[in-house]
Order: sequence, then C-alpha cells, then structure tokens
Amino acid sequence: QVQLVESGGGLVQAGGSLRLSCAASGGTFKNYGMAWFRQAPGKEREFVAAITWSSSSTYYADPVKGRFTIYRDNAKNTVYLQMNSLKPEDTAVYYCAGRSGTGLFSSPLQYNYWGQGTQVTVSS
Repeated sequence: QVQLVESGGGLVQAGGSLRLSCAASGGTFKNYGMAWFRQAPGKEREFVAAITWSSSSTYYADPVKGRFTIYRDNAKNTVYLQMNSLKPEDTAVYYCAGRSGTGLFSSPLQYNYWGQGTQVTVSS
C-alpha cells in the first residue's frame, strides 16, 4: 500500500514562496507518475501540476504556469512543488497524488494514491 505524506504548507504573504514536499512509502516510487492538486473551500479539486516517473516531462495548469515548478527526487522518494509569486487565489488545501504507469494526467480519477493534504494560505 502506497502512502503519501505532504508537508511544507503554511501562511505566506502575496508574492512570497513556499515549497511543498510529498514523501512516498510502501511502493516503488520511481514507477509512479506524480501530481499535485488543490481544493479551495466550496470548490472542486483542481489539477495543479504533474510529472512523469523519469522527470522527462511536466505539465502545469494555466493559472500556475511560470510560477510553480514540480520536480522529484527518486532517491528520496519525494516529489516537490516550488511555488513562487503566490497569490491569494492560490489559497487551498494541496494534495499529492500518484499513479502507476506512464503519461501525464490532469484528472483526479487517473490517480490511485492520495495524501492527506497540506493547507496553503496566501494573505493579501
């Protein structure tokens, strides 16, 4: 059973930066495509970014392009989300997700494994 644990959330002022981490255990991390999603109060969970198992490809949602970077360290079984130039509309619970196999997917239905989420709050 794969377990994902996010960390790194918190309160930051607009324009600031945060780095989220997602540590995986219980599976072969290097075989999994990984992604970050977020969910704001009263809204559906939305895709943020995805990365292939080899880091050869990444994919970003339009609202975060140029500001967020997803990357991974397979030796540490960890995927990261570097968030720069944060805006109040980035406020949400951020979730790490994983799936076995190749490809990049933005639908949460494509992911088998989920973390518990970490809160990110951006003040104006």
